[in-house]
Amino acid sequence: MTNENSTIQLANALRVLAMDAVEAAKSGHPGMPMGMADIAEVLWRNNLKHNPLNPEWTNRDRFVLSNGHGSMLLYGLLHLTGYDLSIEEIKNFRQLGSKTPGHPEYGITPGVETTTGPLGQGISNAVGMAISEKLLSDRFNREGHNVVDHMTYAFTGDGCLMEGISHEACSLAGTLGLGKLVVIYDDNGISIDGPVEGWFTEDIPARFESYGWQAIANVDGHDPVQINAAIKAAKADNSRPTIICCKTIIGKGSPNKAGTSSSHGAAFGEEEIQNIREELSWTHDPFVIPQDIYDSWNFCEKGNDLESDWNDLFSEYATNFPELAQEYSRCMSMEDVNGLEEALLEFANKMQEENLNLATRKSSEMVINVLGPLMPELVGGSADLTGSNNTNWSGTVDITKDNFSGNYLNYGVREFAMTGIMNGMVLHGGTRPYSGTFLTFLDYARNAVRMSALMKIPTVLVYSHDSIGVGEDGPTHQPVEHLTSLRTTPNLETWRPCDAVETTFAWKAAIQNKTKPTALILSRQNLPTINREKDQLNSIDKGGYVVYESADNPKLVLMSTGSELAPTLEAAKEIEDRVSVRVVSMPCTERFDAQGKDYIESILGKDSIRVAIEASHEDWWRKYVGLNGKVIGMDSFGESAPGNVLSDHFGFTKEKLVASLLDYL
Repeated sequence: MTNENSTIQLANALRVLAMDAVEAAKSGHPGMPMGMADIAEVLWRNNLKHNPLNPEWTNRDRFVLSNGHGSMLLYGLLHLTGYDLSIEEIKNFRQLGSKTPGHPEYGITPGVETTTGPLGQGISNAVGMAISEKLLSDRFNREGHNVVDHMTYAFTGDGCLMEGISHEACSLAGTLGLGKLVVIYDDNGISIDGPVEGWFTEDIPARFESYGWQAIANVDGHDPVQINAAIKAAKADNSRPTIICCKTIIGKGSPNKAGTSSSHGAAFGEEEIQNIREELSWTHDPFVIPQDIYDSWNFCEKGNDLESDWNDLFSEYATNFPELAQEYSRCMSMEDVNGLEEALLEFANKMQEENLNLATRKSSEMVINVLGPLMPELVGGSADLTGSNNTNWSGTVDITKDNFSGNYLNYGVREFAMTGIMNGMVLHGGTRPYSGTFLTFLDYARNAVRMSALMKIPTVLVYSHDSIGVGEDGPTHQPVEHLTSLRTTPNLETWRPCDAVETTFAWKAAIQNKTKPTALILSRQNLPTINREKDQLNSIDKGGYVVYESADNPKLVLMSTGSELAPTLEAAKEIEDRVSVRVVSMPCTERFDAQGKDYIESILGKDSIRVAIEASHEDWWRKYVGLNGKVIGMDSFGESAPGNVLSDHFGFTKEKLVASLLDYL
């Protein structure tokens, strides 16, 4: 077997694994893996720095399969190169409990860097990974000791580049000069509906050049020599990211379906699979890979040597720069700094004593001023709303192309990419990103928020301007259904604090949480500090607690959050001579629900009449008030008027609440 034929058969191993796994599952996407197999072989065997024996090696190159529907390409690569992914798992593609789900999932399959499938998001994750690499290299590298020095590669197809998030993320990547980011574009001209020329005709190289990227066009995606030369050229240019545009044939190897949409998202069938085997001169049974091909693919020894060399470098680094080495290890393991919780609790007590009237967006800024000096890994940002979100602090330094010693990203008006980029930064490790926009613009970023929760990663999402209290900007900017959307998302915590004290606890929860994202929902308008005793302060972490009651075992329990809590308290005191009443602050319903039945019943009462009061969609609160309870909330969009006028119009002032409660009772 000649070297050329050997290389072809190494790529063909990826092709047959993909088609056989899809055929066994009777579902999947064989076309992309078969079309990109030659590119993957060149990248993974000749260029990618990784260690199958330790997928968590911190200085590995990151590989993102943005076109995640082609997951069998990645699973084939992981299996062949020696990751803990057996042939039995390949056979169980798309089956319940397997390590080979339909789309790559972070935390399920060793070697999968991020969950992909919703097109375009993998690219934004890759941009985030490249940003973290550049931030960490600036912070930790010293002359002769480049302990942070790796590439980020992303595979992408037409679908990813059609999605708007790719425009957002790649535009910012070019502006920031992310020279260690390489995107390889599978330019096969086919999507689900057929040839894309009817709906996607833009000049991709010109588009990326306009972003400030190096664009390498017209690479034959089936010629290993051209592919390798293009990757080398990409790695040689550290001043800007690179896109390599590879012309490929989707479903390559299929005599009857190659180059057509029919190869994109369905099994080939037994007859065509036999035709493919003959076309590829592949004589082996399904899921049988010859040992010489396994030996040629196996990267364990080389990967282990690469990591061993880095370990030697890091050991020398630790000798010369012990504090930096310790800090690098702390950041990469996401370990909290000593004294963090104590500092936050001290600040919360201070806010309780000072009894200020502050918008919680302003309170949040003050908390960040506590966190910033203690957490050098903290990286803030906003989607062109810094002054409104209050996401900066006194130590804010903007990150720019020429200055990666900063700690703040100006994302521009790019809410979706901002969230996807933060996901990538968290997945890379070493940084703790948070970002801000208005709550109503959650809609733009919704799927990336969902991916944070699905991956169980602690992205911190700051959303200000949280209700009709936004006022004159009107219903376009007044969120109504958004809190419900967040609260119904599995594995996500949503905090809507009522004052500076609860805002501090919300931030504490966000920073200490390592397994789920946190949304911080903040007011535009000033809110008074609620009076609390020590035991009440200690209960905020539970997500819901009693802030006021006129008697034990009250008949009426009022629950509220955020800007509605203060008028709820006022209304309770107004009617307590007519009915025994308790007021419950519930800044985080997810945290409250996790406390268990006994605690929940102790707070809400067993036989009480329950009323929920919040300027958001009513239906969320039905789970607490029951069929006989009442919700004072929103069942429509807002209006354009001053915030105080709207509070009265929609029934959230003390007077309107009193009237509603007495009428109900």
